[in-house]
Amino acid sequence: MERNYPAVLILGALLSPSSFAQDAKAVVDGAAKAMGVSNLGSVRYSGSGLNFALGQAVNPSSPWPKFNVKTYERVIDFDAGATSQTMVRTQGENPPRGGGLQPIVGEQTQTVVNGLKQPWSSQFEVWVTPVGFLKGAMTNAATVQPKTVGAKKYNVVSYLVDNKYKINGYINDQNMVEKVETWVDNPVLGDMPVEATYSDYKEFHGLKFPGKIVETQGGYPVMDLTITDANRNVVAGVQPPGKDAAPQNPIFGVDETLVAEDVYYFTGGTHHSVIVNFNDYVVVIEGPLDEARSNAVIGEVKKLYFNKPIKYLVNTHAHFDHAGGIRTYAAEGATILTYQMNKPYYEKTFAMPRTLAPDKLSQSNKKTTKALIEAVGEKRVLTDGTHTIELYHVPNEHNEGMLIAYLPKEKIVVEADLYTPGAPNAPTPNPVSPYTLSLVENLDRLKLDYDKILGLHGRLATKDELMKAVGRAESKPAGR
Repeated sequence: MERNYPAVLILGALLSPSSFAQDAKAVVDGAAKAMGVSNLGSVRYSGSGLNFALGQAVNPSSPWPKFNVKTYERVIDFDAGATSQTMVRTQGENPPRGGGLQPIVGEQTQTVVNGLKQPWSSQFEVWVTPVGFLKGAMTNAATVQPKTVGAKKYNVVSYLVDNKYKINGYINDQNMVEKVETWVDNPVLGDMPVEATYSDYKEFHGLKFPGKIVETQGGYPVMDLTITDANRNVVAGVQPPGKDAAPQNPIFGVDETLVAEDVYYFTGGTHHSVIVNFNDYVVVIEGPLDEARSNAVIGEVKKLYFNKPIKYLVNTHAHFDHAGGIRTYAAEGATILTYQMNKPYYEKTFAMPRTLAPDKLSQSNKKTTKALIEAVGEKRVLTDGTHTIELYHVPNEHNEGMLIAYLPKEKIVVEADLYTPGAPNAPTPNPVSPYTLSLVENLDRLKLDYDKILGLHGRLATKDELMKAVGRAESKPAGR
């Protein structure tokens, strides 16, 4: 048999990492020169367009909800190691559909400041910009390979940030960065894909910069901007957050309030849970945010009930801030109860790769995730003869797969996002939230006899306060 080892060895030498690195340097230097990124210390760009709220869709198969961006500005100071983003948003969909702090009345200004040494979830937005990508390619060990997409040829430059997070940039035959892609850990989607595309390059004050930016996360747009100005080496005036700055994802303790016999309201921070102690097991209503928050709640449940098993975790809806901790309960052996619309979505997301931040469930031996999720129809009752929880589907424009929980013995309704009680004696909201109106309409339709509302945001409120929030001076008994 004929052997061709020398040829293979020669080919291997030609394609060695050092060869690729050298080619990558030439490609990156060419793009940096063409775009005016060489010797760039800072950049400021501005424009307007659309913004979309990640993880806040009206149902699991819809894009993230849309907002108008009246003005947008991002400043990146590579020398200072900091970036800021400021945008003025207005309501984008009328009537509002989905979450993301809707509805916006008038204008809403959002400003975020991050440092380039913060966690990847805070800094990746810098490295997916055209200038950020090239700056990173110049300071990290980059490789390059040719790639054809459709009929178009690119040099794809790749490197790792912090020796962990891969980033790829597609450089076209004009030496412009046309697309940048990476992956970011997300509690619901796992290794969530991020893709930013750049087009309509223009000359701005000696800097070649795209006139159009579209960024997607998790497969749907999060930003769609038309850039009207960009400038290099500006007096940026932005500094990374100091040591005393509030952490981006603070870990709050669990504050426990006994609101009825065997019914606890677990608060602390912005997202809450409700715990009901049954004879042989515990039911937790809502597993929000992430694994850290769920671990804190589970730890307190175990202290209260001496390791009695958590049999069910009730998930009110699929918005990321309310679903980010449900996998932790599944790893504990709990069955996730969610509206039937959400079951196939969670089966899909539970199976997604989680290499950036493996969680308890991905590290467990639970291979069949379908058995961990149970669909709820229009009504589901949990009871042990002493305590009862009734789960109801409540259609609304905030989320079409929403469940509320009703405790008939205690006359308590547990709900998320539809009504967030403000401070006691606060003025009646004006205009009235359509989501709160939908909650009241559903409670009337279901003829539930309640006198307390446990909001999974906000605080415990009374029925009278809920009626006031929708403009009813006095509550009317609904009856059963």
